[in-house]
Amino acid sequence: MTGSPESRIAALGFSKADTATLASHFLDAESRGKLGHGLSRVDWLETLTDLRPDATPSRRHAEPGYERWDGGGALGYLTLAAIADAQLADPPSRARVVVASNCFPTGMLGWYVRRLAEGGLVAALTATSPPRLPHPDGGEPLAGTNPLALAIPSSDGPPLVADVSMGAVTYGDVLRGAATPDQLVPFGGVQAHKAFALALGLELLVGALAGDGLGAVLVVARPEADPVPELRRRAAGLRLPGDS
Repeated sequence: MTGSPESRIAALGFSKADTATLASHFLDAESRGKLGHGLSRVDWLETLTDLRPDATPSRRHAEPGYERWDGGGALGYLTLAAIADAQLADPPSRARVVVASNCFPTGMLGWYVRRLAEGGLVAALTATSPPRLPHPDGGEPLAGTNPLALAIPSSDGPPLVADVSMGAVTYGDVLRGAATPDQLVPFGGVQAHKAFALALGLELLVGALAGDGLGAVLVVARPEADPVPELRRRAAGLRLPGDS
């Protein structure tokens, strides 16, 4: 299908605001070389038969250190974007755990934590996916690729952002034909048990807090120190996580 990303997303029935959010996410992924989370996802959205473009995520519970959200049928991209907006509008006095149920697909988690860190918050985010990764010894998939993203604000420039999937390739790479399904295994080669342990641990963490189905867990906090400038000084000339 031809047309701009925005026109194609809008043609699926999304509002102007949601179209802008989705297009921004996909284009940012493209600019960072994360093509499995980029414009190929517009192609993927066009194949889905269960899209609910009018669905809206909601905050079901809120207290100073804890929030619980439900995607309510909205794309996980939009649920996490709404959660990030809410944290920036009302930051925690010190720290807050945010749990989201019915939250999928979520895309490039670094996109959300980067926004939070640009707003002055330390952020750690994980989200689950359908089972993709088998045990390193083989067998049926037991865990999702379950990425973990962390962002730390900095006084000397952009935040430091680390965003790592537990798979040797992403499912997006498989969708766009850049990888085969048999390559979707825990990363690390002979050390793949480490990535598998992280994937399984994150799977159970989210499951324990969000309940059945796919979800996400976010921790946001106000920083007590500013360690990134010193790291950048020590790593002068080296590319650090999240650098353009």
